[in-house]
Amino acid sequence: MTLRRRALAVAVLLASIARPAHAWNGFGHMAVAYVAYEHLTPSTRARVRTLLRKNPFYSSNWKHQIPAGTPTADADRMLFMIAATWPDQIKRDDRYHDDGTDGGDRPPSDGTAAQNVGYADQARHKYWHFIDTPFSPDGTPLPPVPTPNAGTQIASFRATLASRDPDALKSYDLSWLLHLVGDVHQPLHCATRVSAGRPGGDYGGNGVKLSCRGCSSLHLYWDGLLGPGDASPEAVIAVARSLPVPDATAAAKHDAKDWIAESFQLARDKVYAPPIGVGDGPYQPTTGYRNAARALARKRIALAGVRLANLLNDELR
Repeated sequence: MTLRRRALAVAVLLASIARPAHAWNGFGHMAVAYVAYEHLTPSTRARVRTLLRKNPFYSSNWKHQIPAGTPTADADRMLFMIAATWPDQIKRDDRYHDDGTDGGDRPPSDGTAAQNVGYADQARHKYWHFIDTPFSPDGTPLPPVPTPNAGTQIASFRATLASRDPDALKSYDLSWLLHLVGDVHQPLHCATRVSAGRPGGDYGGNGVKLSCRGCSSLHLYWDGLLGPGDASPEAVIAVARSLPVPDATAAAKHDAKDWIAESFQLARDKVYAPPIGVGDGPYQPTTGYRNAARALARKRIALAGVRLANLLNDELR
């Protein structure tokens, strides 16, 4: 194989295992935000309204998605929900750019990966959306967890919200935090399966193929368990109202390390479970797998929403 052909083969391989555009898709992230909004105190609601108006997408994009004549209270709720999708919106906006390697999924080494400078930052920071905690069913040595990642950034953004930093920076960090809390409750955003065939990991299930309508990979399947990613806020609200009430003890856990550990364990025990085999597939989800996956997704989204509300009520200044 010539050097040029080898480079092309590597590029094709990387493209085939690159992460998709979302964690939970837009439906899932808006559902997390809906639950959170319902648990915010009046003073926290007022504070987030002030901060989110500083996001450059607020006037140019988000407000145009609200139906004409929507009462102010309902519009504020919908805007909060839409804001939770902003870190995915910038992946489709030409004003922003990928940084790092593997299509932007691995952090750059130039010192900008963990920068927190606000909206002047035009990098997409795709590697902030997940934390690839590895496990191996066949004893393959585990690679290190790349940093920064979703865990490090949640800690950083929480610190900003509780600080006396300027509102412009708090707005940026809030917009990310609304999204990342949802991300780490999606099991495949906290785990990667390592094997002899994939010693670097399967990119959170992106390397595991499924043969079912609209779900080319295991990761994409879990992303869309609640509904289509292009659903309207009204459609999301109709579903989110029926989500289960989280266990109070679980909802009170405030440490993101606990949330990530839960998702990692669920990935190992519930996501990579029959009919998902040890290889790359393709696999066909059974009715039992689909039902269990949907029930688990509903629980994780509801739990993420309450935990997000608790964080904002307790820490936002």
